[in-house]
Amino acid sequence: MTVSAPHSSQEIARLTARMLLEIKAVHFNAAEPFTLASGLPSPTYIDCRKVISFPRVRSAVMDFMCQTLSRDAGFEAFDNIAGGETAGIPFSALVAERLALPMSYVRKKPKGYGRNARIEGNMSEGQRVLLVEDLTTDGGSKLSFVDAIRETGASCSHTAVIFNYGIFPETKQVLGDHGVTLHALCTWWDVLAEAKIQQVFDANTLKEVEQFLQAPRDWQDAHK
Repeated sequence: MTVSAPHSSQEIARLTARMLLEIKAVHFNAAEPFTLASGLPSPTYIDCRKVISFPRVRSAVMDFMCQTLSRDAGFEAFDNIAGGETAGIPFSALVAERLALPMSYVRKKPKGYGRNARIEGNMSEGQRVLLVEDLTTDGGSKLSFVDAIRETGASCSHTAVIFNYGIFPETKQVLGDHGVTLHALCTWWDVLAEAKIQQVFDANTLKEVEQFLQAPRDWQDAHK
């Protein structure tokens, strides 16, 4: 699938959700909930890393990300594309190639030897850096990467992801309070809507997932 003509944000969300379902990056299981990195249960899990193994989906999703960035941030908004270790690295490389910009990546923590660096590649003072990741939940994990970028003297006021959970109202505020604008292609609500259309999960599972999306904290408290 090759994307050339501009798409609306609604169409991008729908098609991205459809592709994620098609490559089985989306997992719903209400009977045996998944355990998130936070330790909390969830009937939903998404593996955006699978995108790199499907060339047509990979190309379409990266085209969508570049279209979204050009529309919402500007055509000359960035000087450097940085990926967050590890999931953001391949996607940042693909975006950098499309935008003809330098690429770098940010370690989660200093490697502990040599230069003890967190930034790999070339990043210089005054550059406007875009942070690319695969997804975001509540936005908190992005702040450390943003701070590491800013410590070089560069600025970082935008982050782009394929997937935003879209169910935690604090996400955009957490990033906004840190001076960062979030750009995302789709959310759980988009995936749920497309899953209903495609009928890829049974009705009971979809109902349980919808209850979780409407009140995630309550659902997690009830399933601890």
